[in-house]
Amino acid sequence: MIAAAFASTIPTIGGILAAMALVALIEVAMPLHARGRWNRFHLRPNLALTFLTFATNTFLNAALLATLLWLHAKHVGVLGMVTLPPLTAGVIGVLALDFSSYVAHVAMHKVPTFWRYHRVHHADPAVDVTTTIRQHPGESVIRYAFMAVFAFAFGVSPGAFAVYRLLSVLNGLLEHANIRMPLWLDNALSLVTTWPYTHKIHHSRIAAETNSNYGNIVSLFDRLFGTFTPSKRGVNVGYGLDGFDAPALQTTAGLLAIPFRQMTTIARIAGRPLATSCQARPASCEAYTAPSTATAT
Repeated sequence: MIAAAFASTIPTIGGILAAMALVALIEVAMPLHARGRWNRFHLRPNLALTFLTFATNTFLNAALLATLLWLHAKHVGVLGMVTLPPLTAGVIGVLALDFSSYVAHVAMHKVPTFWRYHRVHHADPAVDVTTTIRQHPGESVIRYAFMAVFAFAFGVSPGAFAVYRLLSVLNGLLEHANIRMPLWLDNALSLVTTWPYTHKIHHSRIAAETNSNYGNIVSLFDRLFGTFTPSKRGVNVGYGLDGFDAPALQTTAGLLAIPFRQMTTIARIAGRPLATSCQARPASCEAYTAPSTATAT
């Protein structure tokens, strides 16, 4: 069963790469910001981490899907205990998984140990489609652990899980894309889902903006829990993390090592005093505690 589930995830990688290429072409045609040196420099490490994430997620995805197939046959979980139309059960399952992503994302900003891994994604000084799957393998484990808890508790069907994973990656490519679009359109679409300007705010160097717009597919949970910041602030955002711009930290090896380095080491590599790094960007430090549901006004 695991082997079959593993094999079923492999063809999707080609589709994701094709979608990334298409979005990259749109970025060239209608960029939000002109490409700079960071766009060129971050391409190789971003793609390296993307392929590493593919490898990690393929294994985790197969294991979770195989378990869901077994649990679904035994009607385990809330949705397995009630009789609902398949479409209704599917929508609830997708929303449950998206809520798991929201909870995991908030946790990765609130829990210092989790933040060590997640800051690899946030440290990108130039956000574009290649930033989407730029993440540490440790972050993949954290995300799938939260997803598994919610999927098992709700009894999410394998079909709903597959739909969620497809929507998640496609929306992720769009919301990170360096694409210019009418602000009114982003505002309108963000009433329901997360879109480029909305998510760009989450990549801001300003902590109060970083700690908002955690949503993965829908913006519902940010609105419910007071972590939503309007799209208009995402048009001109300074991306990245202060203290993490040193070229030595932005290589593939440097990014993979970030979770295991103390801030004193990172500050030394960056060539700046630790006090300056932490004062300028508290989120860069292990002792960081995110402002509770802080949003920019």
